[in-house]
Formats: sequence, C-alpha cells, structure tokens
Amino acid sequence: MADLSTSLKTGNWNLLGHTWAVDMLRQHVANGTIRHAYLFTGPPGLGRRTLALRLAQALNCTQPPAPGEFCGACRECKQIAAMQHPDLAVIQAESEGGVLKVDQVREVQRSLSLKPYQARYRVALFLRFQEANPNAANALLKTLEEAPPHVILLLTADNAEQLLPTIVSRCEILRLRPLPVTEVEAHLNAQGADATTARLLAHLSGGRPGAALNLLADPSALDFRSERLDDLLSLLPAPRVDRFAYAEKLAKDKESMRQTLLIWQSFWRDVMLATSGSSARLTNIDQETAIQKLARRFNLPQARRLVVEMEKAVERLDANVNPRLLGEVLLMDWPRIA
Repeated sequence: MADLSTSLKTGNWNLLGHTWAVDMLRQHVANGTIRHAYLFTGPPGLGRRTLALRLAQALNCTQPPAPGEFCGACRECKQIAAMQHPDLAVIQAESEGGVLKVDQVREVQRSLSLKPYQARYRVALFLRFQEANPNAANALLKTLEEAPPHVILLLTADNAEQLLPTIVSRCEILRLRPLPVTEVEAHLNAQGADATTARLLAHLSGGRPGAALNLLADPSALDFRSERLDDLLSLLPAPRVDRFAYAEKLAKDKESMRQTLLIWQSFWRDVMLATSGSSARLTNIDQETAIQKLARRFNLPQARRLVVEMEKAVERLDANVNPRLLGEVLLMDWPRIA
C-alpha cells in the first residue's frame, strides 16, 4: 500500500478504494456513535480485514491527528496493525474453507467480559465468519445481543446471506465491492510492478487490491497458477488412466487442491464468457489464445456446466467430501479434447 502518512493526509486510512466506508466509519468514531458490531462483506482479498483493523486503530489510537483518524505510530496502532494487541482477539477457522468452532467463540467470550487491558475498547475480529458452524454462530448471538459497552465486534464474510439473519440484523453491514481493474493496475504500477505484470495481476484479482498485492509479493503463487493451468490443458486430451493418476496426486494436499480448483474455476469461467460472445473482461488474460480455442469447441450450455461443476467441487471439498473421489469424478466428467 501507499506510504501511511500520505494516505492519512488524503483521509482514506491507508486503504486503496472503499472511500465511502472509511468516511462512514470515521464519522462514527469522531462523533461517538460507534456501533457495537460491524459486518464487512465482499470477496476475499478485497480489504475486509484491513478495513476492520483500521477501525480498531481509529478507536484505540492514543495520538489521533484528527477526530476519527489514527496516527499509525503509537503503541496501540502498531500492535493492532500487527494483530498482537492484548485487547484485540482474532478468531478464524484454522484454514480457509475450514470450520470455525464453538469452543473458539466461547473462549473469546470469556475475555470480552473483562475490562480492556490497555486500550479504550476490546475488539473481537471474527474472520470469514461464514465458516462458523451452527453452534458457533448461535454462541455469538448472546454476545451480539448483550455486548458490554467496552466491546466492539467486527465480522467479515463473503456475503451476508451466508450468515444467520439474527446475526446480520444485529450488525452494521458494509458491503464492499471490487475496484475498477484499471485502478488496481495503476496502483500496482506505482508499487514498482512492470506494465505486463500489473495488468495481469489486476485482472487475476478481479479488482481486489489485497489479492493483487499478495500475488505481487509472492511470485510462487503465480508459478503455482501457471503449473495448474498447464495441468488443465494437458489433462483435456489425456486418457482416463492419466486422469485417475492426477486425481490421486491432487488429493494428497487438501489446501493445494482447493487452490487448484479455484484456478480451474476461473479458467472455465473465461471459456464460458468467450463461448457466449460476452464483452465481459477475461480474468486469465495471459491464456486468451487457449481460452478462445476451447470456446470454439463448446456451446454455451456445455461451458456453463463445466463452471457449475467447478463451483460444486469447491463446495464439496469444503464440506469434507473424499478429495480423491471428488477429483476422479470431476476429471472424468471433463470432455476429452485433443
């Protein structure tokens, strides 16, 4: 992200985009009208967690340069930014696509009943709360209904519809949206990325600045993506025995398999868009030649079915379906194309 002092001068809490959300939260802090619970929704990599942490800094900063702002330099600000503050609890499933359990919620509830150790507020940040099991979600309801005045609850989720209506109704909802791809591309250029890389990462991120910056900081993630797309293209003409062998290898690491499925889902979505003749931008712009070739081999219902099956595969993997069996069924259903 841009230099902190520069961003604070522009009044956007060192964030790229989401200006309306920052303005609203700043006013809540400055006017003393802070809500007891906020829900930040939107796709991963959009900046949900970062915005929540910025709010926690604005609430607890000891040297705010202006009402509703934070200095970024005091002990409170630094510890919150590092997620190592004694009055900040971060609660999430062990891995993306995992399960947030009731014991995790109950453990943080015990600490929330205590007065803050050193800050103005105790803040509990529940990340990816759509991964909470029913018991965990119901356990949080009691705290939402009877939150002490010194407690602020911050939740993130892909969308509000994934959560219990009783939880959503007790939160101030901020529905974050992806930024224009050109805005993310320009920001990546400003961070030192070359034009080709910035354009590719902006498209791969779908306008999600956090996702784009993570890719920029981790070249191995791009290498992984390239390998998995090469695997996809090599599997299309492959016989059944090779597909079974690949499914067995893929299933050995569940998290790697999940990331692979998401990459393939993105690719097949591009094929569907190309098949339909849509003017929507492609995500995998470096694979446009392969996408257009495949698009000429499918009709729209066939391409749509591949996308739907990829979506279902991710859901089933998160639901702990046998990974090897899932991979075998998925790959056997792909058409064989020379």
